[in-house]
Amino acid sequence: MRLIPKKVFFVKGVGVHKERLASFELALRDAGIAQFNLVSVSSIFPPHCEIVTKKEGLKYLKAGQIVFCVLARNETNEPNRLISAAIGLALPKDKNLYGYLSEHHPYGQKGKIAEDYAEDLAASMLATTLGLPFDPNKAWDERRQIYKASGHIFKTTAICQSAEGNKDGLWTSVVAAAVFVTELDLNDFEHENSNIQ
Repeated sequence: MRLIPKKVFFVKGVGVHKERLASFELALRDAGIAQFNLVSVSSIFPPHCEIVTKKEGLKYLKAGQIVFCVLARNETNEPNRLISAAIGLALPKDKNLYGYLSEHHPYGQKGKIAEDYAEDLAASMLATTLGLPFDPNKAWDERRQIYKASGHIFKTTAICQSAEGNKDGLWTSVVAAAVFVTELDLNDFEHENSNIQ
């Protein structure tokens, strides 16, 4: 059986703790996905995958489950150091084609800049796959207009979590993720709910 995601939802979070790992755990809790065994995968958005809300997506998943996601994370224990974690998305107009997700995790970039960069990265990967002209010297806003005008790219967007390092030197972690729900998850959910009725 092929394991192809049918739904995806987006989350972000931040955590602060004296321990590095605990700060990451708190960021995952803030994002609402700490209860899963997360497996990071690369950047393909499957054909016909539906974007759903976090609340909708979480109902198909169980604590302890292995869950696939595209994850961006960053951390620092330097006071006031700016960190970000962003996920970009670019979808083709033709839903039979795949799209792209991108991860970006910079230091020193404000959230909006990191978000735009992640969106640009995903759109650029999709554009080159579709054979659209790609000029890295043009500003993202200009390229965005070219991509949309081409009629081949349907949507681009991004999600970003940024934070400043804790002033007392505690570990600060940020995460952003695109979390996948597979056909197996949907089938299990339907089976369990049919047994309840």
